[in-house]
Amino acid sequence: MSSPPSRASHASLRGLFQTLRPHQWVKNLFVFAPMFFHKDLFHREAGGEFLNLTLTGRALAATGVFCLLAGAVYTINDLVDVEADRVHPFKRERPIASGRVSPAAARRMAAALVASSLGVAYLVNPWFALIALLYFVENLAYSFKLKNIAFLDVGLIAFGFVLRVVAGGIAEDVHVSGYLLACTTLLALYLGFGKRRQELALENAGKQRVALDAYSARALNVALLVTGTATALTYVAYTLDPVTRAYFNSNLLWLTAPFTLFGIWRFKQLVSGRAGAGLKAESPTQEMLRDVPFVLNLVLWVVVVVAIVYKLRPN
Repeated sequence: MSSPPSRASHASLRGLFQTLRPHQWVKNLFVFAPMFFHKDLFHREAGGEFLNLTLTGRALAATGVFCLLAGAVYTINDLVDVEADRVHPFKRERPIASGRVSPAAARRMAAALVASSLGVAYLVNPWFALIALLYFVENLAYSFKLKNIAFLDVGLIAFGFVLRVVAGGIAEDVHVSGYLLACTTLLALYLGFGKRRQELALENAGKQRVALDAYSARALNVALLVTGTATALTYVAYTLDPVTRAYFNSNLLWLTAPFTLFGIWRFKQLVSGRAGAGLKAESPTQEMLRDVPFVLNLVLWVVVVVAIVYKLRPN
């Protein structure tokens, strides 16, 4: 009769799962973006509106692939950065840096995740698999070398978001508009500069990330102002564009702009304003998910977009 799993094995499995950073997988919702702004997400039948299950299933599969790949990338990144993480006030608690997960176990998990995710990606669509592979290679280059080059590091982060959107469009067989790519690029740059702004305020910042030595608070504040403003203007231009209004047969999409503006402003507050003074999370992503005003605003934005784009009405 086999004995029950030990407490140590449970702790190890929990540590391996934490190494995947599932809280960061929210970024992979960008894979859904092409489907979200597509008129065929819902279809009308007798009795009401129904979700397009085929389109949704392909989007879920594509998002799952990127979640597995992201988990592998985070694991590899923690293996590369283990010494720097040990001097970070938050990252030193990560499973590999704290010793709760062995490097050998982490390497085996990362290899399994890469192989399985790329295999599933090929089954979804060979071109989607190619984009997923490019995403993985780009992140390897980032983890091993390019993250040490200021501004290029944030540019690569933004490129990763663009690849998510392009991959989503391919997997879902949905056209990706130029506005969507532009908004994704600018928003990702904004988020990336915000993350660096938060990191720069930490003690021993240069020891935790080499590129931070080349950044200054003033330069990052300017970068946040420029990319945040450009993101807001691009989104507003998208909602007012005649092609957009004709495509959705609606002149009301501009009503979603205030939610976008508030989200951009709130993020800036979280990473560098009065609200940022008490940050207790490892990353702005975690802080945003804990921030009630930000989450409530995001939910309201989704509700209003869906109501306008799909003309959903109460029975």
